[in-house]
Amino acid sequence: MYFDAGQPPFAADQPLVLKIGGSLTRQPDLLKAVLESLDRAKRPLVAVAGGGAFADGVREAQTQHGFADLTAHRMALLAMHQNTLMMVSFAPNLAPLETLAEIKTALSNGGKAMWLPLLECDADADLPASWDATSDAIAARLAERLGGMPVAFVKSRGAEGGREDPASLAADGVIDPVSADIIARAALPFTIIAARQMLQLGMLLRASETVDATGRT
Repeated sequence: MYFDAGQPPFAADQPLVLKIGGSLTRQPDLLKAVLESLDRAKRPLVAVAGGGAFADGVREAQTQHGFADLTAHRMALLAMHQNTLMMVSFAPNLAPLETLAEIKTALSNGGKAMWLPLLECDADADLPASWDATSDAIAARLAERLGGMPVAFVKSRGAEGGREDPASLAADGVIDPVSADIIARAALPFTIIAARQMLQLGMLLRASETVDATGRT
């Protein structure tokens, strides 16, 4: 079920999975504005970082050297680790955590975290070891494993033309096809937020102040 981020169909203190698109790493000011909103958020949440330029490096290396998709999949998970470590340096209220148990404890205590996914994803049979499963799928899978938690995807661009079902969003290239399948089978509440929609993001996060894309409050 797609929801409006400004009026989500769940309690204001309900935990949330939030995916930060890797493409935002190419827009440093915008990325920092998003991270500041997360750092100030009043809602319990676990953020999932896209692989960004680090994942692009894995793609290039696979093209050059021809190693297996499983190896590329694990390297891409490590690319997400690298972006996570960078992002938490700008959002110190988000704890970098590896295990589902650690994340569940943090969320139950009203905390905020960023996920280091390799340990939990390495042998997950529901995540195909191919480029069809990007960090979108990893975020959706985390939401599924956390009991069907709502998931928000913060992207460089939002949903367009009123196409809000997972399959259409995957066909439009907004999310990956594996994440669309996970959302559908687990009936996950989800939303797509364009990164420059800072007011909408702030409403979703219940941030104490909304930071715009230039860093102004």
